[in-house]
Amino acid sequence: MNNLNKKLTKKDINRAAFRYMFMACNIFNYENQQGPAVVYGLEKALRKIHPNDEDYVASLNNQFKYFNTTTWMANLLLGASLAMEENDGIDSLDAVQNFKTGMMGPLAGVGDTLVWVLYPTIMGSIAAYMGLEGNPTGAVIWLVLNIFFLLFRFKLFSIGYTSGIKLVTVLGAKISVFTEAASIMGLTVVGALIPSVVKINVGLVFKSGKVKLPIQSQILDSIMPALLPALLTFAVYKLITSKKMSVIQIIFSIIILALILSFFGVLAV
Repeated sequence: MNNLNKKLTKKDINRAAFRYMFMACNIFNYENQQGPAVVYGLEKALRKIHPNDEDYVASLNNQFKYFNTTTWMANLLLGASLAMEENDGIDSLDAVQNFKTGMMGPLAGVGDTLVWVLYPTIMGSIAAYMGLEGNPTGAVIWLVLNIFFLLFRFKLFSIGYTSGIKLVTVLGAKISVFTEAASIMGLTVVGALIPSVVKINVGLVFKSGKVKLPIQSQILDSIMPALLPALLTFAVYKLITSKKMSVIQIIFSIIILALILSFFGVLAV
């Protein structure tokens, strides 16, 4: 960027990042989705870039257009957008919109995989499992990680402002490969966590004369350990993907079913 055109300070960049992050999902709508949050986040910085009222309004209207990507990845794009407008002024509006539109999809693939799948699945499951074992360290780890990643999101906005355009251009051809590799790793971790986190124990015992055969230990575990947890996980996955039931409905259905089966002795602790 030409330093002669530099109008924004580090404080301006951090304030824009904070304002966007604070409102990214709070004013989400189905017309332009994150558009209002983008305007709210960048308006102070854009005012410094465009002292002329007409240019400022034009810039706000441009940023108000449809925008939707993973909020973490949006920090890169919005930081780069500010840099483009600061460097080229009102002449950059079309380039800014084209840049955001072209990159929000690919970066959403990376962000959704890392932020909404891998991170909460791996670290959240580990922290939750430690909590189930009575170890408070899991909660501390989860809290510390969230604080760290909150600060990291500010850094992402700054990276976008200083070198975002170059970064996403260089990564362009590698984004799909990276996303697929991250997805495979996430599925592997989820599969490994199922038998340790999901617990189902059948309390029924088959009796014939003097013979007693516990169904759980002598039959199900002999076929495949953690067979029922795996089947339950698969069933929940199919219900979620079919969109016939919401996640809340699935959770309450499992709780009610577990209570009924426990009452009749089908399930045991």
